[in-house]
Amino acid sequence: MHYEHELTVALAAVEKAAVLCRQVQDTLITDETVIKKDKSPVTVADLGSQAVICLELMQHFSTDAVVAEEDVDTLRDNPELVRRVHALVSAQNPDTTHARMLDAIACNNSGIDFTRRYWTVDPIDGTKGFLRGEQYAIALALVVQGQVVLGVLGCPNYAFERARPEGPGSLFYAVTGQGAFARALGEGTQQAISTDSISDCSRATFCESVESAHASHDEHAEISRALGITAPPFRIDSQAKYAAVARGDASIYLRLPRSHSYREKIWDHAAGVCITGQAGGRVTDFSGNALDFTCGERLKNNVGIVATNAIIHDQVLDAIKLRAHT
Repeated sequence: MHYEHELTVALAAVEKAAVLCRQVQDTLITDETVIKKDKSPVTVADLGSQAVICLELMQHFSTDAVVAEEDVDTLRDNPELVRRVHALVSAQNPDTTHARMLDAIACNNSGIDFTRRYWTVDPIDGTKGFLRGEQYAIALALVVQGQVVLGVLGCPNYAFERARPEGPGSLFYAVTGQGAFARALGEGTQQAISTDSISDCSRATFCESVESAHASHDEHAEISRALGITAPPFRIDSQAKYAAVARGDASIYLRLPRSHSYREKIWDHAAGVCITGQAGGRVTDFSGNALDFTCGERLKNNVGIVATNAIIHDQVLDAIKLRAHT
């Protein structure tokens, strides 16, 4: 099986990161939050999660490039924050030194050729959802020659069993050509997942970000009306939206940034793109183009994101184009 070793390592890394994130979320207090330069909150969990994942990648794939969201400079001149993050990381990876942890957070990201092979990590996608105790995702993907060949999403608050919302969270994963799967975090039984089979857009439900600053809710509403959708949007944070489409909990995920000059970051979409595609869905930009992961840390050649069950994808694109011309 292609990428079998990579998948084994990726699943173990995301599982460890999920345990760490749960521990922080259970004990989170205000003074454990740091404010990044862009004013979005980042917790010790972001840094600890990135360290745990990158330690696994460094151990098993030492020559692979890694592109991750968090910057090790957050820890510079902050020994108390270093101590807290190290305590969390050591609980998952005993005997990890401070220096090794800092190297892991910094990643092997110098001189990356984005047209070859690299990993991309979002240690906590949906940090605001994390802080609210709602949805967030730990995202890890492997990109080879511009194609996302492996994706893993750890969603600690996304119930594995729909009938048991209080039950364990979910681990979603896929390898190109091998289908998409889910299993409960901390448990071994996996289930194949697939998108829904809705062909009538009026019966569809679409996902969008909770934060209106992340995507234009008003324009999404107009596109929804053009499709005849009457159900309210399913608003959740993070790449859990991709999981919702991949598992058939929603049919459409739309993300149109408020600014047309804005370009999405690769770590916010790579894992979800792989999982949704392998579950039978389709992901493109608003012009119908595949996402281009060869351009660097941002999807410079793509504007907007639309993920669907594939059946209604062209109808959604038509509605987007119609909206653009009105």
